[in-house]
Amino acid sequence: MDTAFSLILLLLFLWGLCSRKVARVELTAPAAFVLVGFLMHQGFGGVDLVPSQGTIKALVEVTLTWVLFTDAARLSVRSLRPDFGLYARLLVIGLPLCVGLGTLVALGLVPGASGWAALYLGAALAPTDAALGASMMDNPVVPARVRRTINVESGLNDGIATPFVVLALAGLVAAEAGAGHEGPGGALLELLIGVAYGAAVGLVAGWLLRSALRGSWAVEDFAGPAVLALALLCYTSAIALGGNGFVAAFIGGLAFGTAYGEGAPEWQLRFTEQSASVLSLLVWLMFGAVMLPEAFQHLTWQAVCYAVLSLTVIRMVPVALALLGSGLDRGTVLFVGWFGPRGLASIIFGLLAVEELAPAAARVVVPVVVCTVLLSVVAHGLSSGPLARRYGSRAAPDGAAGKRPSAGELPVRGLPGRSPRTGA
Repeated sequence: MDTAFSLILLLLFLWGLCSRKVARVELTAPAAFVLVGFLMHQGFGGVDLVPSQGTIKALVEVTLTWVLFTDAARLSVRSLRPDFGLYARLLVIGLPLCVGLGTLVALGLVPGASGWAALYLGAALAPTDAALGASMMDNPVVPARVRRTINVESGLNDGIATPFVVLALAGLVAAEAGAGHEGPGGALLELLIGVAYGAAVGLVAGWLLRSALRGSWAVEDFAGPAVLALALLCYTSAIALGGNGFVAAFIGGLAFGTAYGEGAPEWQLRFTEQSASVLSLLVWLMFGAVMLPEAFQHLTWQAVCYAVLSLTVIRMVPVALALLGSGLDRGTVLFVGWFGPRGLASIIFGLLAVEELAPAAARVVVPVVVCTVLLSVVAHGLSSGPLARRYGSRAAPDGAAGKRPSAGELPVRGLPGRSPRTGA
């Protein structure tokens, strides 16, 4: 295990050295770490990576907590206002339609999928990850408005989808455990407690930190670690009170940014974001080492078909319906619909299923998640650059084309070696 850990640290260091160069050949960090994880699981080079369940659980919980909190805390009402209608269409109309359509397709296509399992698949594969389209997000020929829309959607839809995933997993666990288990009713109560508690903690903490900095009580250099601790505090203390920690972290981030005013400053969130970015690479490594080999053993043609439909029809039809009457041309609607990569959030939801469900139940849904994410890594990774150039050259000028996104325009997570906002 020491050898495996040393190899992981070496890989992180080498990626930091070469990240700009490898980006030019369209090799993304997720793809590289998935491949390394898979090779390590196979014992390549004498290294066999078999992490414990406790390690995976801790990695998943901390990563998702930091990602949800930072994505929410960075929101600025001022920056969202110009295109708020587009964001609302995608998140309030498009996302629920995507979850619903994904649930219906899973019921009819995936063997052995109950109603709860189908809901889990629809919700777990609805969030998008703009970092997988890094070449597009950093390409100045694509109008900034389009990049910003895709990126804002990506930053918020994982937090909105989380309650659906939690309810579905609770339903599946209750079906396995039988009578006496709290089930979805208990999960719903936990979600409500998480919302209320996260809002209270975030509002108070945001006001306290802002007041402390203004009154010269706090040193700015320690604000980053303080926010990192606050994100974890929302999670752990919510669980202690019987609430859902993930929802508390997301709502806590929203409340923290609101209390601070126009979203938390980038310099306060940078430490937490960078920590989450490193852990996200480890999640991709676990995806290749844990989920990929197991899913390959139980892969079916139905899982492959669902993956293809998830990246196309299940994503693009709801987006098209949500954007009706928005004023966007057909090419832009298709472009936004295609660039809905499935990435970090879906993997974490998949690892949660592995941890919480019995092996038989996990084998119904996890191979579908794995196949969809793997196909997305390949398809969106290869198409990101070419389609961005093709679309950008044909896009009607909107005053923003050719402008590289500024730090305040794209409030979403990134990856090490790429700009903090764009994942590029």
